[in-house]
Amino acid sequence: MKNSMLKAVSSAALAGALVMAPIAASAEPYTPPTTPPSDTDTTYTAAPGVPVTVALGGFQAGEPVSVTVSGLNADDATLASIVKIAATSPAASYTAAGDGTVAPTVTLPANASGTYTVTGVGTVSGVVSAATITVAAAAGGAGVGTEDGLAATGLDSNSLLTLWVGGGALLLAGGSIVVASAVRRQRQSTI
Repeated sequence: MKNSMLKAVSSAALAGALVMAPIAASAEPYTPPTTPPSDTDTTYTAAPGVPVTVALGGFQAGEPVSVTVSGLNADDATLASIVKIAATSPAASYTAAGDGTVAPTVTLPANASGTYTVTGVGTVSGVVSAATITVAAAAGGAGVGTEDGLAATGLDSNSLLTLWVGGGALLLAGGSIVVASAVRRQRQSTI
């Protein structure tokens, strides 16, 4: 009785799925939402800690524009040396000039490296405009980490020593537990 009931429920579920499959197949195809026009073709080069003014365009005249900076350590970058930037939230609001442009001044953090993207989004038109700032290489090719200008590579021997001592202590503790439990079993079996 139990098996026949299970078979009946399974058959009904399978039949229902087969009946509903054509309905799902005839659903309307997905059309992605249209995105507002974009003006992304400007690239700048800047040194860490040096302000650079970027041009973002394509907005309506007088439109409020929300500007953000994203990139490595972008939360330490500043717009116009006043507003602290968070890479994931709108950082500053500017008003587009009569020609539809805004020109925020961005100061990259002292430890900046790689590329940063300054993005402006028109709050009325939805236009997205972006500029890329590439961090300039350090002058003279000096490396970081050693007196001779070469990059510090490899592993610090003090860290390795700590790892070996900690691992040895864990092995010693584990071995002691095994020996103690073996001795306890031995004593209990002789009693």
